[in-house]
Amino acid sequence: MAKPLLPALALAFALPGLALMVQGRDLSRLFAAVAGPSDLLQGCGDVPEAVALAEELRDRALRIERYMAAIDTRKADLATAETTLRQRLEELRSQKGSIRARQDGKSEAVRSDIDRLIAVYDQMKPAEAAAVLTNLPADFAAEILMRVQPETGARIIAAVEPRQAALLTAQMGARSVRTP
Repeated sequence: MAKPLLPALALAFALPGLALMVQGRDLSRLFAAVAGPSDLLQGCGDVPEAVALAEELRDRALRIERYMAAIDTRKADLATAETTLRQRLEELRSQKGSIRARQDGKSEAVRSDIDRLIAVYDQMKPAEAAAVLTNLPADFAAEILMRVQPETGARIIAAVEPRQAALLTAQMGARSVRTP
């Protein structure tokens, strides 16, 4: 007899809940335990333990409400901070793009200047270019010699005194080894 009773009871409890779900109502209200302060002590005012328990529950409810309000405030603060951070991130990305563009422009200007300098040395007579290069720092002179036309570079090195030519050639070789 207990076996047919169990499905009937389940059906009796499930059908009203299912009907409420189909209607789109909130079922949490059905299962929530709500006791107002006046309902809480009804008939128990003469039991000190019940009164103490009711006061403790009321105090806990107030603390929970304060905690929930504090959490809501923190959520709002976090949302504001997140918005501020997103705006700052966009600003920084924008600044990064403009800095990169300026750096690219400067790099292009430096390349252009170097190309003009190399063209000047390509047009100079080898003896004049050799005289100027021997007075420059060895690494800078080697860089210029690496970039001029090979024939011009050979004539300039031939016009430099042998010790200076050896130093410049070593610098040019060291540069080639350092740059893969």
